[in-house]
Amino acid sequence: MNEARTRFPILARCLPLLALPAALACGGETQSEAQVAAMLATESSAAESKTARAKASSAEPVAETGKLNPRLLRRFKPVRDAIETADNPITAAKVELGRMLYFEPRLSKNHDLSCNSCHVLDRYGVDGQRTSPGHKGQRGQRNSPTVYNAAGHFVQFWDGRAATIEDQAMGPITNPVEMAMADGQAVERTLRSIPEYVALFKTAFPGERQPVIDDNVSKAIGAFERGLVTPSRWDAYLKGDEKALSAQELDGLKVFTNVGCMVCHTGEFLGGSMFEKVGVVEEWINQADQGRLAVTKLEADRMMFKVPSLRNIDKTAPYFHDGSAATLDEAVSMMGRHQLGLELTSEERNAIVSWFRSLTGELPKAYIQPPQLPAASPQTPAPNPA
Repeated sequence: MNEARTRFPILARCLPLLALPAALACGGETQSEAQVAAMLATESSAAESKTARAKASSAEPVAETGKLNPRLLRRFKPVRDAIETADNPITAAKVELGRMLYFEPRLSKNHDLSCNSCHVLDRYGVDGQRTSPGHKGQRGQRNSPTVYNAAGHFVQFWDGRAATIEDQAMGPITNPVEMAMADGQAVERTLRSIPEYVALFKTAFPGERQPVIDDNVSKAIGAFERGLVTPSRWDAYLKGDEKALSAQELDGLKVFTNVGCMVCHTGEFLGGSMFEKVGVVEEWINQADQGRLAVTKLEADRMMFKVPSLRNIDKTAPYFHDGSAATLDEAVSMMGRHQLGLELTSEERNAIVSWFRSLTGELPKAYIQPPQLPAASPQTPAPNPA
């Protein structure tokens, strides 16, 4: 360790932007007033971040034995079996419908893209590309993060413009660069033209006079996504299984906590709970995307992005909002430099990456099996490549 690290073992910086390529954070439309109201105030978020860093500077030391200080471990939590909300109760009928809609390409203008196109469920919810191809091969400027565990994040999209996954769901569908449906009414016309969908919506939303509406599309997809959780060996360790992690992985956890990464990457999802500026110490090379500034128009939000979760990070390359790091080693090195002002050694990086692999969870294989989609009718709109 260099002198700065020896004198200041936990710096007032965090490691915020290792990207989990949605929590469906694709899309580029503007937020509604309701979504704005649901967001945390920027000043509040900045104050929280500053307070967290201050606490980090006096955080508990790591035990010299093979274990970590249990008080420090309390900053993390095992993942839940499902991420529920009172605003959208999970039912079997809603989940069945949501699974079908997640895989439904007819929710795109040219019938060639679905949610699963960019957030591939059997590939840990990503497509492995720096940015994802949308309608007519167009590409946005942001990396598509994983949908796994995203329902528990405090906001959705990299810039936090949606409060929940239900608020987020229609964004990519109606984004002209992504799935390119004209609007919610176009989505409703398509689904109402397919008799089996009409019946499924009636079952999933009983008692509603007209259940096939865009709001219920969002609720059904949201109910399905709330079951996309991936328990891992890390969760077993948090629950008391001391043999769940190897010695090297525990060493990586110690480095991770000692240099201050846990200030931002903490809690149940090791992220997804705050905004942070990318390029705190050293300016981020790519300044094309100014992050949350585009949403709030506040100078304090320049280069502010949602801190992504680290769960399944080993499976979700490339990394960061711009997909600029191809490997975990490169990403960890960049975060050390840009966020912490540290040149992490190869031993430190290898240890952190080793621990990251313990965060890789099990995919719910039965839950994510592609469903058989209903047949179209003569009234179903045709694909439109224009």
